[in-house]
Amino acid sequence: MEINVLKPTEQNEAEILIVGLSRHPENAEGWETVEERFDGRLAGWIKDGLSFDPQSLSIYPTLKGDIPRVMFVGIGDRKKMTEDDLRRSFGIAGKQLIKEKIHYAAIHVASFKNGEVNSGQVAHLAAEGIQMGAYRFADYKTGSNEVDHRLESLGFLTDEPSDAVRQAAFVGTVHAEAVNEARTLVNMPANILTPTAMAEYAQELGEAYGFETDILGRSEIEELGMGALLAVNQGSVEEPRLIVMKYKATDSFESPLALVGKGITFDTGGYSLKPKDGIVGMKGDMGGAAAVLGAMRVIGELKPAKDVVAIIASTDNMVSGNAFKPDDVITSMSGKTIEILNTDAEGRLVLADAVTYAKQLGASQVVDVATLTGGVIVALGKDKTGVLTNDDAFYGSLQDVSKKTGEFIWQLPLTENDKKRLRKSDVADLNNSPGRDGHMIFGGGFVGEFVGDTPWIHLDIAGTSHADAAHDLGPQGGTGAMVRTLALFVEKLGDDL
Repeated sequence: MEINVLKPTEQNEAEILIVGLSRHPENAEGWETVEERFDGRLAGWIKDGLSFDPQSLSIYPTLKGDIPRVMFVGIGDRKKMTEDDLRRSFGIAGKQLIKEKIHYAAIHVASFKNGEVNSGQVAHLAAEGIQMGAYRFADYKTGSNEVDHRLESLGFLTDEPSDAVRQAAFVGTVHAEAVNEARTLVNMPANILTPTAMAEYAQELGEAYGFETDILGRSEIEELGMGALLAVNQGSVEEPRLIVMKYKATDSFESPLALVGKGITFDTGGYSLKPKDGIVGMKGDMGGAAAVLGAMRVIGELKPAKDVVAIIASTDNMVSGNAFKPDDVITSMSGKTIEILNTDAEGRLVLADAVTYAKQLGASQVVDVATLTGGVIVALGKDKTGVLTNDDAFYGSLQDVSKKTGEFIWQLPLTENDKKRLRKSDVADLNNSPGRDGHMIFGGGFVGEFVGDTPWIHLDIAGTSHADAAHDLGPQGGTGAMVRTLALFVEKLGDDL
């Protein structure tokens, strides 16, 4: 995405100008430069009903100047407008830009500012929101004559120093592009995005950004003793992959943060088979892996000061004569034995080995992210990510970041009684499914059994990784949940060093 920063009075080749319209717009900074484009008629049009309702859109032809049309974006009461409100407004604008087949749009920065949102934030939110809203999945249909349309340039009209505005817009663009790539991964069918294909994508990402990348196949996974990951893979004809990417912000690479993603490319449930309505959409069970890969793209672009190791355990979970079964007892990489009560509780198994490996690599903090349980949807709905943690201060830092990105997270309790139920088995150290009650807590709590005292956060994105319908920031399908929050969290940890 090309980014331009110009003065409001400079010659501009944009096809449309995006302007924030609030109650009493005449109080907005620089409003006279907008009015000039309408030869004095704008005030009357506003009085006659041009809408300033939040997230409304109105497109008018200009009467003067070099930009032929203006898109007014309603922002309601300017004083009450939040960053998330503005991001969503820009998302709606991004959708309309694609419908209008716009290649180059300009943003009148001052019209979106208030006491809480400055020019740099407007530029960031505009670049981020517009590109997320404009996202479309390139599907596999044949015979279409429709030309693929893309927004190619964004211009920011402001009298403020251009370097800061350009950098803020660049960061917003990086965030949006990473989210959109994660969405594409989630939307890809499992016969195309296999564990091998995911590993190849990670390898290309590592080469692009200079990550030290290791792709471990079955033999290496067997040598590591990852019995939990291997058990889930047992019924598949697809090879498992353990993807390891190291971002070295320091030469010593000591005490990195581990980002651990669940990479189940398709989940049948195994012998605990999912019903026909529940099995459709299981191509997206690698949403945690997509979130980690998206975050690593941002990290590669922006180069924060924090060392990071990304680990993704990838396989599909299939049914066959070789598949693992309820009542099996398996041995994880940690040496802990696990009684299998539910083969559809497979994500926590692959994460168990992945977080164990993260600790072996010296991780001082662990964040795992996974489409782990339907229970999180029952508890919190589809618009909230569920959280477990063993370190409230560590979680508090992530929560602060999530408020900035507009990705709602909510902590659930993990009690000693919950842990006792996970450890209840006549034949093994742990069982992988104590019951349907508290399902989200048991799923994440199981992973916690392999983390120990290492500061840890578990993010269950089963509800937030997929949108059932189009929304302000994108279409139906993969959402790229947690990409921006994870990336900004790494940046914050680096700034605190």
